[in-house]
Amino acid sequence: MRILIVEDEAELAAQLVQAMARAGYAVDHAADGVDAAHLGSEHPYDAIVLDLGLPRLDGLSVLRRWRQAGNAVPVLILTARDGWVEKVEGIDAGADDYLAKPFRIEELLARIRALIRRSAGRLAPALACGPLRLVPGTGQVSVHGTPVPLTAHEFKVLDYLMHHPGEIVSKATLTEHIYAQDFDRDSNTIEVFVGRLRRKLAVDVIETVRGLGYRLRAPAEPR
Repeated sequence: MRILIVEDEAELAAQLVQAMARAGYAVDHAADGVDAAHLGSEHPYDAIVLDLGLPRLDGLSVLRRWRQAGNAVPVLILTARDGWVEKVEGIDAGADDYLAKPFRIEELLARIRALIRRSAGRLAPALACGPLRLVPGTGQVSVHGTPVPLTAHEFKVLDYLMHHPGEIVSKATLTEHIYAQDFDRDSNTIEVFVGRLRRKLAVDVIETVRGLGYRLRAPAEPR
């Protein structure tokens, strides 16, 4: 999953980026509204954390631009402690959730996980496909109740597929969602990650759709 952090306070931004990365997300950062508007329009993020008090272009204007362009990415806005007016304006502008400063990183991560689940139409905290179970944000994967250790990138690939069960996901899409903007990307490594996943999981749930990509087969689908 790929996250955009929009925050101009350098120390807080660094904390958020590090926390998101530790939680297994690919993370990009923008320190002002102009860069944020561009990144949010050009890249397929799974969620965005948006501060409202930004230089060059305020957060509400950025959010309105995204929504007017039809960008439905889940957005969590950060507001001042007593900024109830900002909360209302943010929700009216299209925000999906808000969090008042100061806040605990753990709460922010929990809210992001919830936004991503709702966006994918999945409300349960754990994702399941037959005997396969994954808990987003924790790195926990099990098959028939037995833990399966995965590398960070293997987990990111499986996490994205499990948030989109039954959908054909191209290698390009997986590449966009598991790597940060400044990472040296190679879509061919996706094949390597999928091959490793199949061997480690030892259950036939990841289907190759020739010429199109991969699909996580729902339990009810025939082989």
